[in-house]
Amino acid sequence: NIMLVSVTERTREIGIRLAIGAMEKEVLLQFLIEAVVLACLGGITGVVLATLASVGLAAIMDIPYLFDPGINLLSFGFSALIGVVFGFFPARRAARLDPIDALRHE
Repeated sequence: NIMLVSVTERTREIGIRLAIGAMEKEVLLQFLIEAVVLACLGGITGVVLATLASVGLAAIMDIPYLFDPGINLLSFGFSALIGVVFGFFPARRAARLDPIDALRHE
C-alpha cells in the first residue's frame, strides 16, 4: 500500500509534528486526505480511460455507445471509499507514533 510506504518514509516528519504539538487527529486527517486524493485521482483516471476504451470498442464493433453517468459516479465513489478504508490503517499508525521513537527513526 502506497500510504504505508508514505508513513514509513515520513516517520521523522511525523515525529517532529507530534513533538511540536500536532494532535493525533490532525496527523490522522492529513494521511486520510492524502489517501482519498490519491484514490480519487486513480478513480478519475480509470473512468476516463474506461470511457475512451468503451467509445473505441463501440466504434470498432459498430455498435452505439451510451454514456451512463450513474455508473461513472458509482465507480468514482467506490474508489474514494477504497481510499478511506485502506488509508485509515496507515493513517492511524502515523497518528499513534511515539514522537521520540519517530525522531530516532532512520
